[in-house]
Amino acid sequence: MLKRVTIGILLVLVVTRCVGPAHAGQQAGPDSILFNGKIFTSVAAHPYVQALAIHGERIVATGDSAKMRSLAGPRTRLIDLLGRTVIPGINDAHIHLELSPADTVDLPLDSLNPTWAQVKDALVAAVAKAGTGTLVRAYIGPTVFLDHEVTREPLDKLAPDHPVILASVTGHADILNSRALAMIGIRNSQADPLGGRFERSADGRLTGVAREYAALSIARKLADLTGDAAAIDQLREALSQATSFGITSLQDMSNVIEPERTVTLLAKVPTPIRVRVIRMPLTSPSGRDTAEGRSLPRNPDPRVTVSGTKWMLDGTPVERTFEARDERRSGMPFETVFSDFGLTFPGVEIEKMLRESLQNNDQLAVHTFGHNSAAAMLSAMDATGGPRVWAGRRVRFEHGDGLFPDLIPRVKEMGVIVVQNPSHLDVLTIFPGLSLTRAQPLRSLLSAGIPVALGSDGPINPFLNILFASTHPDRPSESITREQAVIAYTLTAAAAEFAEKEKGSLEPGKLADLAVLSQDIFTVPAPGLPKTRSVLTLVGGKVVYDGRKRD
Repeated sequence: MLKRVTIGILLVLVVTRCVGPAHAGQQAGPDSILFNGKIFTSVAAHPYVQALAIHGERIVATGDSAKMRSLAGPRTRLIDLLGRTVIPGINDAHIHLELSPADTVDLPLDSLNPTWAQVKDALVAAVAKAGTGTLVRAYIGPTVFLDHEVTREPLDKLAPDHPVILASVTGHADILNSRALAMIGIRNSQADPLGGRFERSADGRLTGVAREYAALSIARKLADLTGDAAAIDQLREALSQATSFGITSLQDMSNVIEPERTVTLLAKVPTPIRVRVIRMPLTSPSGRDTAEGRSLPRNPDPRVTVSGTKWMLDGTPVERTFEARDERRSGMPFETVFSDFGLTFPGVEIEKMLRESLQNNDQLAVHTFGHNSAAAMLSAMDATGGPRVWAGRRVRFEHGDGLFPDLIPRVKEMGVIVVQNPSHLDVLTIFPGLSLTRAQPLRSLLSAGIPVALGSDGPINPFLNILFASTHPDRPSESITREQAVIAYTLTAAAAEFAEKEKGSLEPGKLADLAVLSQDIFTVPAPGLPKTRSVLTLVGGKVVYDGRKRD
């Protein structure tokens, strides 16, 4: 859904025959040498070098330009960076690859938090043009979602011949009309899945509101309704866009596309970058699906890994898990939004997740947006062995916005990795007039020695997310430096998938995954950061995106 942005850029790439001493063990010299650049390595001891040499898939040397050029052999390709900035390939540690039926109409709303009047006007205009039966979808924020008058009935009146889905921008709730419920296969007799809810009126009839795991089942059904040809086109577009941003690895939370299909589709694309498929199974009225994706090999393709499992322990401040939609609270600190909403699973179920992780030797990731869910998870970790068992297993807290100061020492003790999504650090745009004093830590986590990785979970543009992380619009005192943000997006993101020995930094022995950027992200004025694009993206030393060809 993000628009492709192309840039015009000049990069001199000179293929030359240069006689000089070859790197030890490689008589022909490196395959490529990038020189005359500002190369950020993500290694604290030597954060910047001028040049690096690549042989095969890996970096074989780094240093100053003269030294690296002296390694060139007769077939070495010399790439003059012309002073441009180079970073390790971005590793988006939290993304959801999505699919939608090919003819879906998304309403052109200008706000992430539109009014009901704006949604109605856009919906009426869309159904007047769309063919009968075409799915019409709008993304809504709290203004519409919290309006308890918005249910299937008014949607039925506005669009009786079209399935309509009003999807919360968070992905944690939907409001469907009757045609959409029928298309998905949801009837009044539908029982609630564990950790989810289909809301009902006083007479027991579905209102069209689906929450948490019930909403996830709808996203999965939409993906299932998307044919392979359309699915391949959509994935190819998403992966191509990723390479244009210098993204070389994605960690997909596979709730939308089930893992087996994801692997099959990626083989048909095929994927130009590295993709980790993290199982994110659905639930049913009888419990969690603990078998999904277990039959897949760990590496079904050289660039695809299947590992880890994620569960959602709560919702977000927009839906507040299962609270009544018309509930209003005033005069409370904004931290209340993060501290007092409920869980999707009871404590005993959380302990089961941890024991399954140990039994399967499988990394566990949990959606913990609020304070309650993070505290419940830490208590469950204590009950299943504490730091002695968990300190080295890198349990992941996805989001961690509710990690108030009282929890930070426990997070550190348990060896938790926090995967934050910088676009969440601007939620005050939809909650105006509020402020934070404890929620959404970032700098505090790093200061405590807690690993922080970054993932998009929204706009895929990593440079927009680096802007958010380095300014923290909601709580500026918790902002981090741009260098820290890049490390979180590269080396720590690799550590979040136990891959830091293979990728995430530009140093000898590591995979040559990197991006040559259109501007210096460490010095450009902050408002200009989101305009950054990759000029040249390499995965394993091979060019997967060349910005010059998009001019």
